[in-house]
Amino acid sequence: MVSTDEVPPAERFTYWREVISKLSVPYDLRCDPRVANRFWAHAGFSSFGPVRVALATVMPHSLHRTPKLIRQADPEVFEVVCTIRGGGTVTQDGRSADVGGGDLVLLDPSRPYRIEPAPHIPRSRVLLLHTPRSLLLLPRKDMRRLTAVRIPGDQGVGALTSQFLLHLAERMPELGPSDALRLSTLTLEVLGTALAHALETEHVLPPPTRQRALTAQIRAFIRTHLGDTRLTPDAIASAHHVSLRYLHKLFRQDGRTVAGYIREQRLEQCRRDLGDPRLCARSIQAIAARWGFTSPAHFSQAFRSAYGLSPRQFRQQTMRVHAD
Repeated sequence: MVSTDEVPPAERFTYWREVISKLSVPYDLRCDPRVANRFWAHAGFSSFGPVRVALATVMPHSLHRTPKLIRQADPEVFEVVCTIRGGGTVTQDGRSADVGGGDLVLLDPSRPYRIEPAPHIPRSRVLLLHTPRSLLLLPRKDMRRLTAVRIPGDQGVGALTSQFLLHLAERMPELGPSDALRLSTLTLEVLGTALAHALETEHVLPPPTRQRALTAQIRAFIRTHLGDTRLTPDAIASAHHVSLRYLHKLFRQDGRTVAGYIREQRLEQCRRDLGDPRLCARSIQAIAARWGFTSPAHFSQAFRSAYGLSPRQFRQQTMRVHAD
């Protein structure tokens, strides 16, 4: 984690430039002097195997990948930018795209590009992924057709992909080394599918990869909609334009059922909330309802079956631990 909070205001933008220069891809950062004197940035950095990830909340500034910097170092990576909040304009290869919340865009650091922030937005939140070129399964000539092209984050495959990436970024601090290695494969497959879909060349990806990517996107969709009591296998299949039979087939490959996965994820979220001291004033019934359980008796029975304690016993036990 990196923050400018402890840096004197007049030195914050200089500090931020130094931090960014140590990433795998060096950039030229520029900032309006009026903003530089009160600049603020906060970022977390992590890796999923070969995929490097940065999740940053920053005040407006532009980012340039210049010919001089490219001559100094070409790290042989592609960048995928997912705008979570805010927006701006991305320009490369003679194209420009205005991007906003949820949108994805591909950039190739081996050629010049620039990102200009929307001036009216005080802070933006952005997820940036660096992935080796060799690991994305599309030909480079096809990838060049996609640089600085907006992949909408409010519909279709783009929406599912951005939801998956955002959920992944939010869980970064909880992931161990073995989790990160497994998730790197899924992340690359999900990205590859989104890019292939944008190029309308999904056939380039081998069927097993498309299948695994679809499964990852469906799981992200489920986790995003856990609190919706209308989350059923039928609704999930319809949202992803697959048959109910095919949806069940995807989950059987991992030895699971769709309903079982939904229940497992809901119980895990309830377990987290029940163990959170900040939520001690919230009733058990309210927590269960928040995550899609409509029957208190059914929730209590399912929780005990999964964790060996009733929800009340589990909460009392964890509260004692925090008290000590």
